[in-house]
Amino acid sequence: MHNLVTPLEKNQTFCFSCSPQVACFNRCCRDLNQVLTPYDVLCLKQFLEISSADFLNSYTEKSTGPATGLPVVSLRFKDAGDLACPFVTDAGCRVYPARPASCRTYPLARGVSRNRETGMLTEQWALIRESHCLGFRRGERQTVDQWVDAQQLADHNRMNDMMLELISHKNRYRPDPLRPAENQQVYTALYNLDRFRDGIFKKDDPLAITVDTRALDRARSSDLELLQVGIKWVINNLLEPPRGKPRGGFTGRI
Repeated sequence: MHNLVTPLEKNQTFCFSCSPQVACFNRCCRDLNQVLTPYDVLCLKQFLEISSADFLNSYTEKSTGPATGLPVVSLRFKDAGDLACPFVTDAGCRVYPARPASCRTYPLARGVSRNRETGMLTEQWALIRESHCLGFRRGERQTVDQWVDAQQLADHNRMNDMMLELISHKNRYRPDPLRPAENQQVYTALYNLDRFRDGIFKKDDPLAITVDTRALDRARSSDLELLQVGIKWVINNLLEPPRGKPRGGFTGRI
């Protein structure tokens, strides 16, 4: 399979449409390595109406990212021979309203760089043309912004950019591998939100966490608020810079 990746400016247009009427429908849901972001996991477990632990145990595999040293969660293939996404059916994706950001973004790819001094983010976009894909023969011309709006990507991008901040902090202050216990804590705070919530609110010895009272109250019932608490908790408690060095703009409060 040959892929053609072409840089794309936000004001440039492209044609693409995917539906059961396209001959290659569902083919891109096979033979893939589907990494999930923490926000992907949140959306999927809510859509399926199961706990974080049940979703992670039933549908995912955990590894450690070779570049970041952080836990990585990937979808577990439905069949070792087919390498199909566990949610793909002949009729399409059965979790389509909660599909991951990478599925929503395709056939685009989004890269983001962060200025360490200003914290400003810069987006780069590209168009991916896979040799098997026939979707480029269909659809009306549209810009990147129109695609982002149509695929409801704004919240995904915002939450994933928060993860970019976390990864930047890890690379800057903790380039060494995390200890196993730290790796598990990161995994819990970012992906196993129900267990993280229990650790904050329900245990006899709750997690030490300094957060604005209103944010903590919202996190009792909102997974989205809880994930934001979890990201900041990881940054401020597990990925702290060496003693005596500045925090690079991060504070101990959320």
